Amino acid sequence: MRADAERSRRRILDAARDVFLERGLGAPLDLIVRRAGVGPATLYRRYADREALVRDLTGDLLSRLEAAAHRAGREEGDAFEAVRRFVHAAADLRMGAVIPVLLEQLVVDQELIDSRNRTSAALDDLIRAAHDSGRLRPEVGSGDLILLSIRLSRPLPGSLSRLDADGALLHRHLDLALDGLTTRAAPASDPASGSASGPAPGEPLTFADLVAAADRPNVTD
Repeated sequence: MRADAERSRRRILDAARDVFLERGLGAPLDLIVRRAGVGPATLYRRYADREALVRDLTGDLLSRLEAAAHRAGREEGDAFEAVRRFVHAAADLRMGAVIPVLLEQLVVDQELIDSRNRTSAALDDLIRAAHDSGRLRPEVGSGDLILLSIRLSRPLPGSLSRLDADGALLHRHLDLALDGLTTRAAPASDPASGSASGPAPGEPLTFADLVAAADRPNVTD
């Protein structure tokens, strides 16, 4: 793909992500065109319909998440800090907020499933290394991290959105939550009973658990 064509695609996908998040999947495509700063023909020449745009946007987000996971694992010397870096990168991509929106009308094909599996494997590698380092609580799985990101990265309602106009508050809250996932933040054992005080830690939630819950496990006929 030519460099100028790739730049146009990036502008369209970034605009589509933001517009779909703000207005839902039924948002006018012309609004995406205006937000992206491209001509209508540029969008319609690349995407035959809304479904094609949603599919490309989902695949692009998965690819960028996979790349973020590999980059975090490669460049961070501390395994837990690699997990932290990935979660913040996912937040910058607005993944946690926009993926549930895209699932409303996503048509899953084998290419998307392969991309999803690669992303899951890359994230699982980060989780495994953080567990092996002894810093990440053993009951934390990749699905837990993704749901945490979804919960925290949803746009604040109404006028509260002004509190986080630049995204700094989201990243602060992510750090607060991530600090609670370290082994030093785990519930202390009760000497009398030999068990941890407070709620039971439960089993790690996996990426596959999220796929099954979203009812998107198979290739669409």
